[in-house]
Amino acid sequence: MNNSFLLAFSTLVGTIVGAGIFGLPYVISKSGVVPGIFYFVLIGGAVMLLHLLFGEICLRTKEKHRLMGYASMYLGVWTQAFAAIATIVGSIGTLLVYIIFGGSFFVIAASPFVQISNELASFVFWVFLSLCVLGGIRLISRLEFIMSLAMLIISAVIFFFALPHFTPSHLSLFQGSNIFLPYGIVLFSLVGWAAIPEIAELFKKSKEKKRLDNLVVWTFAAVVTFYALFTFLVVGVSGPATSANALDGLKPFLGNSITILGSLFGLFALATSFLVVGNYLKNSLRYDFKLPFLAAAAIAVLVPFGLFLLGLRNVIAIMGVLGALLGAVEGAIIVFIYQQAKKKGDRVPEYKLRVPGLVLFALLGVLCLGALAEIFTPQ
Repeated sequence: MNNSFLLAFSTLVGTIVGAGIFGLPYVISKSGVVPGIFYFVLIGGAVMLLHLLFGEICLRTKEKHRLMGYASMYLGVWTQAFAAIATIVGSIGTLLVYIIFGGSFFVIAASPFVQISNELASFVFWVFLSLCVLGGIRLISRLEFIMSLAMLIISAVIFFFALPHFTPSHLSLFQGSNIFLPYGIVLFSLVGWAAIPEIAELFKKSKEKKRLDNLVVWTFAAVVTFYALFTFLVVGVSGPATSANALDGLKPFLGNSITILGSLFGLFALATSFLVVGNYLKNSLRYDFKLPFLAAAAIAVLVPFGLFLLGLRNVIAIMGVLGALLGAVEGAIIVFIYQQAKKKGDRVPEYKLRVPGLVLFALLGVLCLGALAEIFTPQ
């Protein structure tokens, strides 16, 4: 396995594993294990397919674009407008969630040394990562690899200390009143297609690009397995005390030391995702809207923090809406672009999917029905 594949794998894993993982235990504790497994399998498969479709779109197109540019190229101006709204609102909302969680985890990690406010902690977290976003995908991919390795080591330690406190009776099988609650959070936690165009650029050789589909499949197998283990372990330990950020509910059972270690894991997970999503938004504004570098970078990093200062901080509600509604819009646009790119693409892709039309129709149905369920499900 070469360097480019490892960097691409760590970049995609780092993009997907972000704030969403910390909302999963809370919503699964409210809905039950059976709905949780169902959502992991159904949505995991659906979102993996969307990543594969987006990868083929990138490989069928000579010019550098992001979702907005592909929508304009293959579907026209009106679809580009929808894609632009979904990309900008979705990316900014996602970065806002990272800033909120980043501050709370920074406070926990720094607590043995200094007491700081959530606002100041979020500011420090935001400043450091915003500067890294300016460095581009090469710098980001290397940081992703280091932080993903740190996440793996820290998560192994947390699992080791948490397992003796696991109580099977804390896991309820089914709670019908909250059956739709996990949908938006699970979808939000798995979306990482912002990294696909970046990875397509990271792969310089045709031989490397041929492995993009394998990269996506292996990434999703690893991420969904890790999510399920993490979620059920946290719920099994904290039970009814499971908190919205996962860590606060663990403190009475595992103590401050492990909770602080968990906050470090959280910071790395958020940082890896923030870097790629921020870079994706910056490049979308550059390549698709032709904005100057500094203007695009300023919008990408300043607007999310501005919303944070305005008081938008209900992370469960924000993640649910972003995952279901914006995920459905972007997912549907990817499906429609894919259908046109197969006919109008200007280069031969390194891999070609054979997806029946019925499967694509079912995929759209899952996204739309899930979005409707999210609208009518109280957070």
